[in-house]
Amino acid sequence: MDVREALYTTRAMRRVKPDPVPEEVQLRILDAAIRAPSGGNSQAWRFLIVDDSEQIAEIGALYSDCIDMLWETIYKDQVAEAAAAETAESRQFAKIIKSVTWAQKNFASYPLLLFAFDQFDTTGGSIFPAVWSAMLAARADGVGSSLTSVLLFKNDKTLDVLNVPKDQGWRMACCVPMGYPTGTWGTAGRRPAHEVSYRNTWGTPLGAEVNEPLWP
Repeated sequence: MDVREALYTTRAMRRVKPDPVPEEVQLRILDAAIRAPSGGNSQAWRFLIVDDSEQIAEIGALYSDCIDMLWETIYKDQVAEAAAAETAESRQFAKIIKSVTWAQKNFASYPLLLFAFDQFDTTGGSIFPAVWSAMLAARADGVGSSLTSVLLFKNDKTLDVLNVPKDQGWRMACCVPMGYPTGTWGTAGRRPAHEVSYRNTWGTPLGAEVNEPLWP
């Protein structure tokens, strides 16, 4: 797969089939992850693959509670605006709510979860490039993914389910549910780069416009 195709089409894929992800695909995903840049080459990361249905169901129950907490706190105002659906932004957020609600109700059907952990590094500077590499590798094998950190609301209980030691400095960075998508791949709609980018100093226009995706 062309690298730009992977970059442009690896969007959040929450709706996936329950079909198992073969072990050889899992290994390719993990092997790509560990090739990512690592600060000081410390490689202070750990990855945990979960494909046991009972464990996934346990995590799913925690995830469902966390999503309820998310809507009631961080995204409370956006949820209210989405219900009114008076602007393009609120209607777009309503679509996100619908997608996340699908994941909330169907979490137990995910065939694969990838958890990423880092040690003594709260910046995410090493772990998230590795996670993104894993997601791109999954895309290359036709596997969809969607990164979430919402389980941090129930961090201790999640670590208990996964049997993660709590006295060694390991921090759960995120969970990435994976599976073969029910939908199609496509380039996600975003605000143009020139609307969110500056040149040399903050607020200085980029000096160029990119009104359409530069791929394909």
